Amino acid sequence: MIDVNAYDPKLLNELALMSISEQEISQELEQYLNQYKPCFTRSQQTKYFNATIQGLLSDLDRKSAEPIALHFLSPAQVRGQQNFFTRSKDWPQTIKQHYQTQIATQLNHPDGFLSLDECCFPKKGTHSAGVARQYCGRLGKTENCQSGVFLSYASPKGYGLIDNQLYLPQKWFNDDHTQKRIECHIPKTTQFQTKNEIATQLINQTINGGQFQVRWLGCDAAFGCDHAFLDALPDTVHYFAAVKETEYIYRSLPPVGVPKKPVGKGRSAIHPRALERPVCVQELASDDSIAWERRVLAQGAKGPIVADVKCIRAHSCRLVNQLLVPGVEVWVYIRRLEDGSIKYFLCNASVDVSLGVLDLLAVMRWSIEQCFQECKSFLGMGHYETRSYDSWHRHMLLVMVAHYFTCVLREVFKKRLFF
Repeated sequence: MIDVNAYDPKLLNELALMSISEQEISQELEQYLNQYKPCFTRSQQTKYFNATIQGLLSDLDRKSAEPIALHFLSPAQVRGQQNFFTRSKDWPQTIKQHYQTQIATQLNHPDGFLSLDECCFPKKGTHSAGVARQYCGRLGKTENCQSGVFLSYASPKGYGLIDNQLYLPQKWFNDDHTQKRIECHIPKTTQFQTKNEIATQLINQTINGGQFQVRWLGCDAAFGCDHAFLDALPDTVHYFAAVKETEYIYRSLPPVGVPKKPVGKGRSAIHPRALERPVCVQELASDDSIAWERRVLAQGAKGPIVADVKCIRAHSCRLVNQLLVPGVEVWVYIRRLEDGSIKYFLCNASVDVSLGVLDLLAVMRWSIEQCFQECKSFLGMGHYETRSYDSWHRHMLLVMVAHYFTCVLREVFKKRLFF
């Protein structure tokens, strides 16, 4: 049996599992880890993998390779534990495949929901892969940090992170960063991608992989305001995307044509355009002709999640030849929470989708934020002390594996999940 007596009590409290004995948790963890044994070619790899997962679940102050090895192995194993993250070969892809298969098997649902977000990790140094001064959502300002794009999967059966990729800012591909790319072991074939391009790649890999049943995609405004990103999504997926208050829509489909009167200084228009003005979604929030409706979005862990909602059918806007023209028909979903904050969303679901479904989508979009909160607060997501590109991905993969064990615990002991 896995002999561990250091589970983080704050984590158990978060999971509402304080009444479960450490012996019961250890038995479940042993069964969970045994599923991954075939992923390794050497017993040493299995040992370091098991120690890492136990360490991430523990109450250690720092959950990087060295303190985990010192606590769960021995001082003589520190170098081996570090090499497991930096040099040990073959296992990362095998672990990832097994992990994704496990989540797909246990969570798959016809109404599966992908959620997309970036996650930032403040860093003091300048030599870690992808580190740069960039906007850090965690701090709410521009700061020295690394940033990754993450994808999660949620269904009525549960939720979990399923994929990620480290973002490498444009300057990391300049000539003055050549040596840093070598030192961080960034593959030579790696090319610059925006976060939205990375997101598109992760989504396509998930859809084309065929393991996950996906009907919905949720994202924040950084992705939702990118019309090229939304329009490139697979036809089988409907988005529920946050947008800024300045997002333009048409309340009804406007006539489109070439204005007869000259535009500007005598120039005649040559491109078709909407002949009526669009409105920004913020105007709808203050439009008294559209009533707020008090809605119970879902039953959360601390009681009902309540919000005031406005929801109308409209047409999206697209920029063509520097002109706004009407796009596809969408739902405009506006949510006002009890603190007065207002969020705006567009959803390209069909006209027959009920308001209850849209309410549920608004709640399910929080699943990835819940993953980040649990992984950062209790599972050492930001505790890595490695510089290389591959090691960053290995750490995030093992955090995902540890996090999903907490979801397994909640299911085994019949505790209600986030939804």
